Amino acid sequence: MQKLESFSLVQKETSTNTLLNTLRCRLRPGELAVEAFLFLAAVISIFVTIGIVYVLGVETWSFFGRINWEDTNKQLAQPVGPADTRLVVTESGSPIPVGAIIRLDDEIMQVTAVKGNQLAVQRGQENTLPAPHKEKLDIYEGERVVLWEFFTETRWEPQIGNFGVLPLLNATLMTSAIAMLVALPLGLAAAIYLSEYAGPRTRSILKPVLEVLAGIPTVVYGYFALTFMTPLLRMIFGDDVVQIYNTASAGIVIGILVIPLVSSMSEDALSAVPRALREAAYGLGATRLETVLQVVLPAAASGVTAAFIVAISRAIGETMIVAIAAGAGPNFTFNPFEAAETMTGHIVRISGGDLSYDSIDYNSIFAIGLTLFALTLTLNIISRYVVAHFREEYE
Repeated sequence: MQKLESFSLVQKETSTNTLLNTLRCRLRPGELAVEAFLFLAAVISIFVTIGIVYVLGVETWSFFGRINWEDTNKQLAQPVGPADTRLVVTESGSPIPVGAIIRLDDEIMQVTAVKGNQLAVQRGQENTLPAPHKEKLDIYEGERVVLWEFFTETRWEPQIGNFGVLPLLNATLMTSAIAMLVALPLGLAAAIYLSEYAGPRTRSILKPVLEVLAGIPTVVYGYFALTFMTPLLRMIFGDDVVQIYNTASAGIVIGILVIPLVSSMSEDALSAVPRALREAAYGLGATRLETVLQVVLPAAASGVTAAFIVAISRAIGETMIVAIAAGAGPNFTFNPFEAAETMTGHIVRISGGDLSYDSIDYNSIFAIGLTLFALTLTLNIISRYVVAHFREEYE
């Protein structure tokens, strides 16, 4: 009897292996086509991302590598030949320091010494050729964008040589912080209610209604901030305190926009916590609120934290709300009731004008865009790290 059972098991295993080998060897054109399509979609998405980063990088390199010329109001006092290394200039105008890069016509030179109204120069810099120059030529001094000044200066006026992105970065972070003060507590509270308190019927009604907020166009949110939230703030704090365009109203409305994202992702994380943990807490005498705060939330901490970080990235990248309601000019201020322009708002405003290709304003858009890309990329990397290292797995 035992031998018959063993033979039967061997026979079943053999037939199973034969079936598996048959399935592996069988050609399935439809399945192969689906697999090829999915692979192609993944490759296209990767190359699109690489293309975006490449364009941002090339144009940003042009922004930091270009020389911006400013008229010194000095003129060449005496003509020079192509081999001369000393320039005699007029005494009026801005002083030219040692090490400065200057331009006469199309030739670029570097000043090595200054003695009175005479300049010792190195000719033919930046791949230009030494050439003769007649007197009374205007002298232009060149200036490059320095990375340190880009992140520390508080004035952003590329046309006149002020390249401090800090006002735009500060306004972006300030509106995002205000948005998170609105979205994180409300979104998490909504997620807790839908996951732990609401019944199936209530959840089926409230969750679609909540997610409708995510489907409203952001331009509508922008005018809502301008025509409703700003007058409300001015009524509460006073017209002399709250300006018509301000970062507070923009931040609050961005927070409303982000609430569905926070609640949806947080609810998924809370729902993934096993029911056995809740029942164990109830069995020990914990109330529903104590179970949520002391058991469910700690168990879902990685998912909830990831939801918060993704929401911050979404708030930082928001464009139309800040373009309409926050302000239309760089302003380095920490007062949320004053107008201030964010990075995305500035890009929208500048790109909507008549920009000439390869101008300083044109290249500055890509430098700001790369800064914004690096900021959101950093947040996404932090989110993945949190999910990977603090995730709790249950069997």
